Amino acid sequence: MTDGSTRSLGRRHAIAGAAGLGVVAPALVACGSDGDGAGDGAGNGAGDGGDLTTAADVPVGGGTILPDQKVVVTQPTAGDFKAFTAVCTHQGCLVGQVTDGTIQCPCHGSQFSIEDGSNVVGPSGSEAGSVSDLAAVDITVEGDAIRLS
Repeated sequence: MTDGSTRSLGRRHAIAGAAGLGVVAPALVACGSDGDGAGDGAGNGAGDGGDLTTAADVPVGGGTILPDQKVVVTQPTAGDFKAFTAVCTHQGCLVGQVTDGTIQCPCHGSQFSIEDGSNVVGPSGSEAGSVSDLAAVDITVEGDAIRLS
């Protein structure tokens, strides 16, 4: 082999190896665990028993989106806390804000009730109920701490 073919062979191996890493690395991350491996089984990213937020951080008549946990915690009336997956049921976008009594998705405008996660406005202004409701997430409130159940 000539010196050029050796380098060419090396480059091919390097490119093949890098391409393999592009496939393997995300798979390893997806299989990783950030705790005891327990989850809620709902596929919404919420773990088991972890602190989410504090009651003081959830406004009455509104809510707080926790993107890392993929959970939105709402307080429809004083002292009544609810939690739902923060992943829109239309196309899987993360909801973007909680205003006017609704959890709103920035991708296509779907809106969900802060009281029960029901779909009140569908994508692109379509009728209520045109997409699935947001799944409830079990929480407990202990003092000021809001935790996953």
